[in-house]
Amino acid sequence: MENTQFRLAARPVGMTKDSDWQVTREAVRELADGEVLVKTQYLSLDPAMRGWMNEGKSYIRPVAIGEVMRAGGLGEVIASKSARFAVGDQVAGGLGVQQYWIGAADDRSAALTKIDTRLAPATTWLNTLGMPGMTAYFGLLEVGQPKAGETVLVSGAAGAVGQTVGQVAKQLGCRVVGIAGGKDKCDFVVNELGFDACIDYKGSDVRAGLKEHCPNGVDVYFDNVGGEILDMVLTRINLKARIVVCGAISQYNNTTPVKGPANYLALLVNRARMEGMVVFDYADRYHVAVAALGKWLQEGKIKSREDVVRGIENFPQALNMLFEGKNFGKLVLQVA
Repeated sequence: MENTQFRLAARPVGMTKDSDWQVTREAVRELADGEVLVKTQYLSLDPAMRGWMNEGKSYIRPVAIGEVMRAGGLGEVIASKSARFAVGDQVAGGLGVQQYWIGAADDRSAALTKIDTRLAPATTWLNTLGMPGMTAYFGLLEVGQPKAGETVLVSGAAGAVGQTVGQVAKQLGCRVVGIAGGKDKCDFVVNELGFDACIDYKGSDVRAGLKEHCPNGVDVYFDNVGGEILDMVLTRINLKARIVVCGAISQYNNTTPVKGPANYLALLVNRARMEGMVVFDYADRYHVAVAALGKWLQEGKIKSREDVVRGIENFPQALNMLFEGKNFGKLVLQVA
């Protein structure tokens, strides 16, 4: 078998381009004792991947030049010399942007786990029951700490993390307002996901939208975008507000220094808290979130939407969709 892989060829400047990638093809080697061979079916494409390509200190080491690009994914075990996994098992883990993953069954960097596609479709395990869902669940509950009746504002509301944040907040009895790009996404957030309102940052005045839809201020802001929108939200926060810093997609492709919040003194005036969260800190409790989110999914109380692009050869263009606002829901690459 031949394994097609996308390796990082250069540190991107701004948006990634074709020359930042090297496509390699190599034969799949024989298994050693304790190893498994996984055929990749789907890969998760996430904004965080852009940060992993940069050199410098972060919450996780950067992808090295020449290394297979890091990515979460799921697939089927097609050969095994480990008692942990049997041929035919469906697994999720850090498979990388490649057709096959081979390695030790207990490789901590891959963190392979069995998944049950009877509970939910495979792609849902890369969305609501995968890393985005874990991020939404723990970021909102542990850092945001919403209370019934409070106003929860979510940017990137139609995206992988945002859609789950808003739906969980509704289950907790909160008023939920989203921010998304375009009428179709805003309509989806309100009509399909059940948000109370959604502000179209592309087609309307965000400041006016915040004033209209958050008349009593913002108690919890789940921030996926950073930049100017974060600054505008800071002018609307309430006393003891909580801001969850999950991501800053507006800043990831900057060729100039990252723009920080100019209105940060609102945190002082309102005795508010702004706290970053990294989902890996909650790894030992993922099963708690999967149980809760899985139950809501089965009961029809929350929904999971994925945007699937087919073909591993389309990886570079698919990844850039995240930063062009072209994906609708969680972006997934179907490898074959």
